[in-house]
Amino acid sequence: MKYVYINKIDSPADLKKLKVEELPAVCAELRDFIIEALSKNPGHLASSLGTIELTVALHYVFDTPEDKLVWDVGHQAYAHKILTGRRDRFHTNRQFKGLSPFTNPAESEYDAFIAGHASNSISAALGMNIGGDKNVVAIIGDGAMTGGLAFEGLNNTSMDKNNLLIVLNDNHMAIDPLKGGFTQYLVDLTTSEMYNKWRWRLYQVAEKLHLVDDRKRRAMLRRNNSLKAVLSKQPSNIFTGLNIRYFGPTDGHDVEGLVRILREIKNHRGPKVLHIITKKGKGYAPAENDQTVWHAPGEFNVETGLRIADANRIQTAGADRPATPDRPVPPLWQEVFGETLLELAKKNEKIVGITPAMPSGCSMSIMQKELPDRVFDVGIAEGHAVTFSAGLAKAGMVPYCNIYSTFLQRAYDNIVHDVALQNLHVVLCIDRAGIVGNDGATHHGLLDLAYLRPIPNMQICAPRTAEDLRDMLKLAETMEGPVAIRYPRGRTNEPTPNSSLKGGEHSVAYGKGIKLRDGEDVAVLTIGAIGNPMSEAIESVCETVCQSEGRSVSIAHYDMRWLKPMDEEILHEVGRKYKTIVTAEDGIIAGGLGSAVLEWMSDHGYTPRVIRLGVNDQFVEHGSTKELYHLLKLDKEGLCESLLQVLAK
Repeated sequence: MKYVYINKIDSPADLKKLKVEELPAVCAELRDFIIEALSKNPGHLASSLGTIELTVALHYVFDTPEDKLVWDVGHQAYAHKILTGRRDRFHTNRQFKGLSPFTNPAESEYDAFIAGHASNSISAALGMNIGGDKNVVAIIGDGAMTGGLAFEGLNNTSMDKNNLLIVLNDNHMAIDPLKGGFTQYLVDLTTSEMYNKWRWRLYQVAEKLHLVDDRKRRAMLRRNNSLKAVLSKQPSNIFTGLNIRYFGPTDGHDVEGLVRILREIKNHRGPKVLHIITKKGKGYAPAENDQTVWHAPGEFNVETGLRIADANRIQTAGADRPATPDRPVPPLWQEVFGETLLELAKKNEKIVGITPAMPSGCSMSIMQKELPDRVFDVGIAEGHAVTFSAGLAKAGMVPYCNIYSTFLQRAYDNIVHDVALQNLHVVLCIDRAGIVGNDGATHHGLLDLAYLRPIPNMQICAPRTAEDLRDMLKLAETMEGPVAIRYPRGRTNEPTPNSSLKGGEHSVAYGKGIKLRDGEDVAVLTIGAIGNPMSEAIESVCETVCQSEGRSVSIAHYDMRWLKPMDEEILHEVGRKYKTIVTAEDGIIAGGLGSAVLEWMSDHGYTPRVIRLGVNDQFVEHGSTKELYHLLKLDKEGLCESLLQVLAK
């Protein structure tokens, strides 16, 4: 039997039956199991390989699920899933109707909190620990300590009575290498072994003699911080400065050492930080050597480390289509963005790029490589990214701030207060809009159209084609005020465009849509990439009705391009001519394109029947992009079904 240990571990109780000396073997099996599983069923590899020893030690020492483990950035938690009764289902991880891609309390009692975004663990864990007797551990790392929410949680932790343990998993990485002062601070941080040993012994003696109550503990901790500076010849660090007991740094891949340390500090009253040093991708050479690529590598050959790219299945917004000799592989939307931004920046020295720890993910790395001084990676700090962009705009620069749709939600107040209120010229490039696939509910970009539309001064557009995206990025350079350009994950529907960015017959005009197809019976209005499967659906429905019913059907199709301002010339034409209007968008229905069309028609005295297609009031589960668009009836087949129902009525 290949897995001697983990095949017998169905819960942390089984893990606790083992001797400490056997834990390294458990870690080795977990590492092999995860590598083997993810080679066939892709997921987040490098992050989870880096936390295996920590995971084993935590479950070995703490009494989960009564004691709570709050994971920050849930893609670190694959070993946690395997040890908590989900080993036999791990092959379904991130698959449609399978295990959640991140921690999810609805899936397991061992999952204390949802962790799809970063930096929320300290705040959530502190809330769980106030007034409670159980141990609560916040595991933060993989770049999450750069987020402002983490520091807000630290500040609160230092003030309120609690016994919170914060494990800082320091691997100097998010998806890309971390930048910024705090990262360098962690690199430089050291602590005195002599100081820690004697301080701990003195504290234990004082506690046994009942010399320490909460008030005295705080006073003693303040004095200890001064003592530390003397013994270690180092100034107090940020944690001790906040009266949070600091341990470390220590080797995060020494499972026996971690068990010893966790046992020592487990029952220590008051907030504390255990700083561990880990390596992302630990134990698998390809992942260690290229941690960015192997964050989520897709399928790969375990023996050779060769990643497998299936060029015969190209994802677009809701459909898979094959590449053929006369149809080259289309570029990724993010690649079109990155190449276009570099082209624009070379012509305009005021253009700068801003990204919150995602230069490779959004392809701003293309500009970063050639113009490094004009690209700012601010770390996992979306709110700061937006307000920093506002400051750049105020100084006369033209900032292109690229943030995934789901992560932009975290910067909503910054958009309203710091950008829109002052009508500053910030270009928000919203990647991963719509359904993103296997990362699931925490990562789908379904809300941006609805939450941006009510903001005064905000201008919103969405490209249907790669050429549209290039033209929108160019047009945004010359506009005033805030501009939002949203586009999906995956590949465009066309080869790399040859547009010179000088405009032309098909160039995007401000606030103007285009008519893709004329018709007499029904008008269909779309925005963004969903217009492509809709065009195919309209063609199919007209042909189907003609063949099956012997009558012709005429459906008009408009690509609105702009949600704000909308093309009122098109809307007047549609309002006067059609009794039935269908709108379609790859986002939440409430507040989006359909709502905007309904409001406009009512305000202008038109009374058509408006059928809105999109995502209903729900969080969408995980699965492949193809499966989820089909589930939502927003692929060609589902759109055909909806159009036929409209025509039947």
